[in-house]
Amino acid sequence: MQPIQQRTATDPAEFGKVAVLMGGWSAERAVSLVSGQAVFKALLARGVDAHGIDADREISRVLAKGGFDRVFIALHGRGGEDGVIQGALETLGLPYTGSGVMASALGMDKLRTKQIWLGVGLPTPPSRLAANVAELAEAATALGLPLAVKPSCEGSSIGISRVNDPTQFQSAWDRATACDSPVLVEPWIQGQEYTGGLLQGEALPLIRLETPREFYDYEAKYHANDTRYLCPCGLPEAQEAELRDLVRRAFAAVEGSGWGRVDLMVDT
Repeated sequence: MQPIQQRTATDPAEFGKVAVLMGGWSAERAVSLVSGQAVFKALLARGVDAHGIDADREISRVLAKGGFDRVFIALHGRGGEDGVIQGALETLGLPYTGSGVMASALGMDKLRTKQIWLGVGLPTPPSRLAANVAELAEAATALGLPLAVKPSCEGSSIGISRVNDPTQFQSAWDRATACDSPVLVEPWIQGQEYTGGLLQGEALPLIRLETPREFYDYEAKYHANDTRYLCPCGLPEAQEAELRDLVRRAFAAVEGSGWGRVDLMVDT
């Protein structure tokens, strides 16, 4: 089968019947339902023949029988951002939003994304996988404390812990392994956090993220009222341009397409 080609349409009628996929079965289901409903309502407001679908593991059958012309993916996490739904849509021959199978699979896997970035000379902190609590202690010796202990294949900061001393190894291990994912360990990076959006190959202005919490965790992302998103981000123009180029290169390295986001820390 030939790869699905991207195209641009401006007339709502050109989109045909659009399935907006949301929900799913990942740990980020609740967030996906919120964003999916927002997309669904926005498309309806623009006159698009949109249909919201709470995706389950029968979604391929539903789409095959639904007479849809294209799909807007508003799924979060595993099953929606990791190449699984993208592969199903490729098989069905349905155009969809966002990156393809390979880029989606890579982007959901922190370890392999880091390996690719290192291979093309992009800056990313040193890391190692831990197979048990004892290997967390070995990582602390090699990388130093504090550590970031996280599931390699989760999003939205789910399962992440900051480890400041050895008494926290077990709880961090338990939290990360509860996500049924390899456990990635990195040195904790202290500094200002930014996020950079991309649209059709263009790196958009950076947004500075600020939270009074220990880090920009799930609560800060989706529930807290005191998280701040600052754009303009406040960096000198030349420094922001350099970081936006870094965002573009990082996205291109995994062959991301359509739209996406790259998060980064400027360490202090």
